Formats: sequence, C-alpha cells, structure tokens
Amino acid sequence: GRMNVVIVESPSKAKTINKYLGKDFKVLASFGHIRDLPSKDGSVKPDEDFAMDWVVDRDSNKRLTDIAKAVKESDRLYLATDPDRVGEDISWHVLEVLNKKKALKNVEIKRVVFNEITKSAILKAMAEPRDLDD
Repeated sequence: GRMNVVIVESPSKAKTINKYLGKDFKVLASFGHIRDLPSKDGSVKPDEDFAMDWVVDRDSNKRLTDIAKAVKESDRLYLATDPDRVGEDISWHVLEVLNKKKALKNVEIKRVVFNEITKSAILKAMAEPRDLDD
C-alpha cells in the first residue's frame, strides 16, 4: 500500500506519533511551533518582532511544501490537529494550501483526534477516523 500522511501541530508530537504508527505512516507537523513560541515579557522592539514573524512564516511555507510533496505520494491524509478552534483552523488552512498546490487529487481526507499522546489512544483514534465535515 502507499503512504498515509498524518498532520499534527507540533514537531515533538509528530516524532512520538511516528514511532507509534510505524513505517506506513508519515507524520508531519503543520506549524504548531507558531503556537509554541514562548510569550515574551516586557516590551519588544517592533522591528525584531517583525523579523520573527517573517521567519516563522517562511518556515511554515517550507513545511507546507514538504507536506504537499508527501501528500501527493499518499492515498490518505489524516488531519490530527488539536480538537479546539485553533486546531480546526489549522486543518482548514492546511487543506486550502494543499488544494492550491494540487496535492489532494485522489487522496482520501480524514479527521482524527488524539485525546492523549499514548500508543493506545493514538491507535484507537486512527482506527476510528471521521470524515472531515462532522
């Protein structure tokens, strides 16, 4: 069988989940590291702040290109971003970009929610994926 791609938010999550799912799955982080940035205390120079935004943005672009490449070679895409508002937004954003990059032809899209990052929770979630719109 061909590849299954799983999208999660953070690189550390991707690593762990990859281990649990094995070689038929490619687990990629979307750009959760935007959410993981430590909140800064005190005042920030606007020009530095701008530089940081730009770096993150360039980074997420590269990430989405990598994701698109992987998805083009796969049969199934699992969106496993967090079950909150931001997680849903990230899923839609990823899909929109993949659509623009024409990566979604013949790819089945599923939504899974990992309630916790343990092997059993992840395998259970992968066994019961939902369709995107519920």
